[in-house]
Order: sequence, then structure tokens, then C-alpha cells
Amino acid sequence: MADGKVDPAVFTSASLPSDPRLLATVTNAYLGTRVYRDILHVNGVYNGAVGDTHRANIPSPVNVRMTVPSADSLAETFTLNTRTGTFSHVLQATDYAATHQIYAHHSLVHLMAFSITIWRSAHTTQPITVQLQTPFVPKSQDLDLNQGPDFQGAHYVYGKTLVPEVEGGPRPTVHMLWTPVPQALTLRGEEQERSWEFLTAVAESEEEAKRSYSEGLALVSAGSLHSSHVHAWAMLWRGCRVDLDGPLPLRQALCGCLYYLLSAIPPRGSPGFLFHGISPGGLSNGTQGEDYWGHVFWDQDTWMFPNILLFYPEAARAILEYRIRTLEGALCNAREQGYEGAKFPWESAATGREVCPEEIYGAQEIHVTGDVLMAFEQYYCTTQDQKLFREDGGWKLVDAVAQYWCSRMVWSEEEQCYHIRGVMPPDEYHYRVDNSVYTNAVAQRSLNFAADIARDFLIPVPEEWVDCAKKIKVPFDAEKKYHPEYDGYSPGEPVKQADVVLLGFPLMHPMSSEVRRNDLEMYEPVTELDGPAMTWSMFAVGWLELKEVQRAQSQLNKCFSNITEPFKIWVENSDGSGAVNFLTGMGGFLQAVLFGYTGFRITRSSLRFNPALPDDVSKLKVAGVTYLGHKLKFTIAKEEIRIKVMESRRDPLASPLEAVLEESGRRFPLREGQSVSIPMAAGWIQRSSTE
Repeated sequence: MADGKVDPAVFTSASLPSDPRLLATVTNAYLGTRVYRDILHVNGVYNGAVGDTHRANIPSPVNVRMTVPSADSLAETFTLNTRTGTFSHVLQATDYAATHQIYAHHSLVHLMAFSITIWRSAHTTQPITVQLQTPFVPKSQDLDLNQGPDFQGAHYVYGKTLVPEVEGGPRPTVHMLWTPVPQALTLRGEEQERSWEFLTAVAESEEEAKRSYSEGLALVSAGSLHSSHVHAWAMLWRGCRVDLDGPLPLRQALCGCLYYLLSAIPPRGSPGFLFHGISPGGLSNGTQGEDYWGHVFWDQDTWMFPNILLFYPEAARAILEYRIRTLEGALCNAREQGYEGAKFPWESAATGREVCPEEIYGAQEIHVTGDVLMAFEQYYCTTQDQKLFREDGGWKLVDAVAQYWCSRMVWSEEEQCYHIRGVMPPDEYHYRVDNSVYTNAVAQRSLNFAADIARDFLIPVPEEWVDCAKKIKVPFDAEKKYHPEYDGYSPGEPVKQADVVLLGFPLMHPMSSEVRRNDLEMYEPVTELDGPAMTWSMFAVGWLELKEVQRAQSQLNKCFSNITEPFKIWVENSDGSGAVNFLTGMGGFLQAVLFGYTGFRITRSSLRFNPALPDDVSKLKVAGVTYLGHKLKFTIAKEEIRIKVMESRRDPLASPLEAVLEESGRRFPLREGQSVSIPMAAGWIQRSSTE
């Protein structure tokens, strides 16, 4: 079949992967599981103290397998449809078909559901029976589960987690209702087709669980439960389209990455629960000893967040609100280590206290605090949402991070600059180093942003912030014209993952093209080939900046060894080790396209673009890019860029936009519903200077 006839958004196989970790996931922002797994997880519900805290295992009523034991010549297919957020299993006989669909409802986030549909294709009158294998037992090692009275035909259990994250801290209660599952279902002889629907509702209050279950039942009665879920996904995709004319594996990878990442974000409008961030393996993973226990790292803020922000600022805001709610924990972390302000944990769960099981990372991998603030900066520049900072706690967080960085620096009389000593850089092969170039550069960026936003809000800027930002050491070898990873780094030393290359993007640290090239040349050959999956995406972005498109593509192609078949689940390391459903790697891959191929850069005053397409990609369409209240569509071909304002928000922040070409300074007004065509060249989008 020609590539053009294969739907890149639908992944189908006649068999399941032998490794159950690589099964498709069905999640929304609140509930998640892998198909055919005996547990599910709830966003923000952890059990265990500090380093032992992990996502609480909740027994999964949707773990059901459909079989027809005595059937002959039965064709079997398993499909993940990323357009509809639905996993399906089809058994096809000569005279009938049975379909099992599983999904986590995207907009009704407290609901998971599955259905069984049997239909006969021939004029037979024999009853058709399918068996349902369900190993479900309503017990959990993490919850003290009790049985409650049935509700509207559903069974009911509830219970608290056993151990709080911190002494005296909260122990969330989980309430779960589910439709009992029979051992078999039969299509009677006189019936042509029949469907059975099974609901699971999970919430942290009895009232919400029952309300959600009742709402699900009403939709089942109206025949619209699954269609309402499909509609929610259709609306989600409508606001976020990435299409390219290019190789099928690349198109499939993009669809898979977007599906798994979009599965994790809150729906538009009020989601009805507090969002607790996104962990490297998402909600489908994170039990004890798996996928970093479901903790939240810099992976969320640096690797996933920019893609979400580009399309869905409201969901990006929810991620920032999680960091604001956990600020108290970050303030405690700093105090415990003898510093002022807020130190965000290397691994975060419900409270913001450090929950990394190994002390060295929590103590030394402090760049995460700057990574968190960089997400706030990108959001502010893209939305100009002052309310988040003035009224909703954002400024308090910015101020606390700036205080932390100033207290973490020491003055070097010898070098006449500030040092940050005893840290672990993103390259975790090295620790207790001084002046990690990435850490120091992100600290400098934090302080500059804090000062900028203070000026915007007419708040006096502490002189210390300005002084520390101006005089912090950012290691640079003037002779070799490259950035050493830290004081004393020797060229050729092995590096675990992307580190110095992150200075160019996403940090956008000022440097010449020569230095950018030298950093890429220096670190590319010494970076662990089988290391974390997001690494090569950042090398690709660097080479795209320098218009070395084929070299960029060779780096991006390395990512494909981390993508497994048939459901495009990413593994952290190409040998299969580490986290699975590795959203971090997917986030990096998406950035290589959304910020690499397009050249998008979020700056204080504009959204810059500078496209570079590889030879085997003739056209790229990115629709739904949100900037200052406008939704934009970019169509990038080899010779031209077309920009269209798809829709504009009706408020004062959404003042008209214009495109400006860098070389000529020529301006193109952007009006809703109209397209402008400009040459394939660098430029930027900004507020119109004439209206």
C-alpha cells in the first residue's frame, strides 16, 4: 500500500507486543492505564513517604480481554486510533464480528469505559457468544479499600492511601464505581447487532464519583457516550494540527507523540480537579519501582511544556498552577539545604517536597528550579497573562526563585564573578562540579526574567538580582570558542545526554553561529548513543538553526530506535531500558519539528520563525499556534510561507498582529480569516505597530 493511503494516525496490528510495557495507553488528565493492565492511576494520588512515594495502584475494572475459545479461522486485529483516543480489539469470523473498545473519556475525566459490540454479517440465526476474561479483584497494596453499597447497578469501593507523602500530610481518598462484568455476552439468534457498555467512575469524593457515573449512564442511554469522547478528541485535534508531506514513519511518529502528550493535558474549561502535572511515563505508569514512581521532573517543564504552550496555553497554565501550588514545598527544600527562596525538587509529587529516592539528585541537580521558571517566562511572553502573576501566585514564585539563585551563588575574588558550586548538570555522568554552564545560564535567565517582570509590574528590582545576573560565570573557552560543560571539563569526556547544546535552544543564550557549531561538533560524538531519547532532538534543532538540514535529520532519525511497534510507545533508552511511554522523548521529538523545522522562538516581544525543511519534507502545516490571543496557521513549503489567522480572542490583549521579514523589514498585516504569503525567510510575528 502506498504511503499516501495509510492513515498515519491509526496504528493496527494482528498481534500484541510480547513486552506488556509496550501496550497502548488510554489516559486523560485524571485517569490512566495501559490496555489489559490490572491497575489504573489517578492524577495526584500517591502513596508512600518521601522517597518511597509512588502513584497509588488502583485495581482496574477495564482490564477485560475478549475471546471466542471455540471459533475457527478467526482474524484478530488490535488498533489504536489516535484521532479518536480509542483502543479497539476486533475478532472477525466469516459470519460475525465482535469489537471491544476501550477509552478514557477526554472531557468527562472521571470516566473510563469499554464496550463490546457483536454483529452478524450473514443470515444466520445461531446465538453468538464471546467470553470476557476479567481478573479484576477490588484490592490494592496502596489503599485501604472498603466496599460500599451498590449505586445504580454499579459496585462501589472507597478508601484512603495508606502512607502520606510527608508526616501529617494528606491521605487522599479514592471512590470508584464500576459496571459489573459478566463472564460472557451473547447475541441472540433474532438479533442482528448489539452493544454492551461498561463504565468505571473514579473521583476523590463520593459525590463526584456518583455524579460522573450517572452522567455516563445518561450518555449511554442516549447512545452518545463514545461519540461525546470522539467529539472531544476531534475538537482537541482541530486546535492542534501538524501535517507534513514527507516519509510515513515521520508522520506516524508525530501523530503518536501528539496523541500521548495531548492525552495528558486537562480539557478546556473547568476540569473539576486540581491538575498535578505530567510525569515522564504519564498516568499509565508510575507504580512503585516503575517509570520514576510517577514523579514530575524537569521533563515536564523543559521537554513537554513548550509543545503544549504552542497550542493550548490554558493547559500550559494548569502545569504552572501545579508548580505554584507546590511552592510551599519548594520553600521548605531551600530552607533545609540552607538557602533562601524556593528550590523546586528534582522529583516532585503532591507537595513539592523533594521525593527523589537518591539524595544526590535532589541535592545537586538544581537546574530544575531554573527550568520551572523558564516555562513561566515562555508562558508570559506568549500570552501576556498578567493575572497569573499578579493575582494567582506567579509573582511570589518568580520572586522566590530569584532569591534562591542569589543565595546559591558565591563570589569568587580570583575570577571576579559569581560561582554556583557543587552541582550535577543535566549530564548526570558528572556530579559535584562547579559552574555547570547550563545551570549557570538558566540561573542567569531566571534572574533576568524576574527583573523584567518586576519592571512590567512597577515593582522595585532588587540590585542583587541585577548584579548576580550580570556577573555570574558562564564558562566559555575563548581559545577553542566553545562552552565547556563545567569548570575543568576536558574535551572528549563522555556525556550522558543533551546538556551544553541546550544553551542554544531552548535557553537561546547569546552566541555566534561559530560557537553554536563548535558546541554541536564538540558534544555530538561524545554523547551516549543509547542515552535518553530526547537528546538527539536538540542536536537536530541546533543543526537546523545552522541550516544543515541533512545533518539535522540524521540526528532526528536516531530517535526512531526509541519508538516501538505497533503502538509507537517510546522507550527512554534505545536498548529498551528506563521509562516507557516516555513522554520526555516525545516532547523533544515534537520540539524538533515544531521549533526546529519552523524555527519558532518565543521572545519577549515576538514569535520568531526561520524555517528549514529536510529534503524529504516538501511541506509542513502547523495549525493552532496560539500567540497573544490569536490562533495561527503556518504552511511552510520550499519557497514560501503562508500565515493565516484562524481565529482571534475578543479581548484587549488580542490586538492585531503583523508578520515582519528580518532582512527587509517589510511588514504584512495579519487579519482574521485572511492568508498572507511571504518568502521562505526569517522573520517574526508581533503586535501590529500601525493599529
